[in-house]
Amino acid sequence: MATPILATPEQGSGLRPVHVTNRNGVLEVLAMRRDPFAFADEKRLRMGKTYAMNALGVRMVTAAGPEAAGEILMNKDRAFANAPAWSYLIGPFFNRGIMLLDFDEHRHHRHILQQAFTPKILHGYFGEMQPMIIDAMKRFPTGDVKMLSEFKQLTLDVALEVFLGLELPQHEADRLNKAFIETVRAGVAFVRKPVPGGRWWKGLRSRKILEDFFYEHIPAKRAKQTPDLFSVLCHAESDDGDSFTDEDVVNHMIFVLMAAHDTTTITMTQMVYRMAKSPEWQAKARAQSLEIGPELTYDDLARFEVVDLVMRESLRMCPPVPAQPRMAIKDTELQGYFIPKDTMVVIPQMANHRDPEIYSHPHVFDPERFLPERAEDKAHRMAWMPFGGGVHKCIGLYFGQMEIKTIMHNLLRNYEWSVPADYEMPMDYSALPVPKDKLPVRMRRI
Repeated sequence: MATPILATPEQGSGLRPVHVTNRNGVLEVLAMRRDPFAFADEKRLRMGKTYAMNALGVRMVTAAGPEAAGEILMNKDRAFANAPAWSYLIGPFFNRGIMLLDFDEHRHHRHILQQAFTPKILHGYFGEMQPMIIDAMKRFPTGDVKMLSEFKQLTLDVALEVFLGLELPQHEADRLNKAFIETVRAGVAFVRKPVPGGRWWKGLRSRKILEDFFYEHIPAKRAKQTPDLFSVLCHAESDDGDSFTDEDVVNHMIFVLMAAHDTTTITMTQMVYRMAKSPEWQAKARAQSLEIGPELTYDDLARFEVVDLVMRESLRMCPPVPAQPRMAIKDTELQGYFIPKDTMVVIPQMANHRDPEIYSHPHVFDPERFLPERAEDKAHRMAWMPFGGGVHKCIGLYFGQMEIKTIMHNLLRNYEWSVPADYEMPMDYSALPVPKDKLPVRMRRI
């Protein structure tokens, strides 16, 4: 039976229609969450790189491959917008965060926000971050340890110190952590209404908790400059003298804190897993950290060649944000296909990162693929894009890498870890990709 098409192109345009999968959209989403790689392979074989489905109440085109990603993210015709796509998924929970703004407004906010991530400011964050990470690593547990939980607590502690500049009692830190988890999970809820007890309802409740928290502390942050992100945003000005309103500060703090907290945790969890399964890479990374010395300078971060290779390969195999949605705000074309207005277009970067046309043995952990003599990620500018691309490329990527390298350096110098030979990490892809079992490892102090 022939598959239906999304919309008929204008006669004589030369554009092809996008075919829509016959399968029920809910079943398609469930299959994709269960195994995104098998799902992508099946779709590519049966329907090609570009196909559509009706899911989560919206018509959705998946456009695989780096060429399509380049067209969408470079957006030369201004046909694709972030806000209506991300707002549909997470808008009520991360309202007007930097990722949910477009065009001139996005550029205006980004110019101000960049003042919080200049080299000088990053040096300050590093100075605040390193002592608490060293101290935390002295108290890191040994024996059977669930790494996702430990990293989540550590990155939350770093975020509270470096981003908020606040010392909170444990119960308050736990309350904020729970609120962030619930806001992230709400975006992929099947029931997209505030039914009590449901994901959507919990997300709205948690967004209110976060708003109240930040509004309560804004007056003190406005009154006195301190070296944390919260204070920087309260005082930041663009070159034209523009600054953020209280509402802007709250929206950006909620979004940036979520992005930094979760993506860093996911990346480090993947790195620990890969180095447990490939102990030779753990040994190489440890040797380099021992060579560099216990306490780091900001300039030392560029010396972690081995950790950097492991990080890049871990981000390839499991990017923390598995897909990039955009909304077509006018009739347009993509890779020769007709895309009608109000269609969500999705870049499946998790699947793209295992494209056999780009990467040799794509399901194999092989950090050396990033060495200059191989440089598989350079086959196309969008072949490797864990931080997105174009004008919306992650503004905090250097902060995230700085935090990851500092934590991994201290972990490698003081501990070694392992998993059973037959262990395979079971993944939950229902929201951001995390291990269902929180990655239990055997941790030993050295």
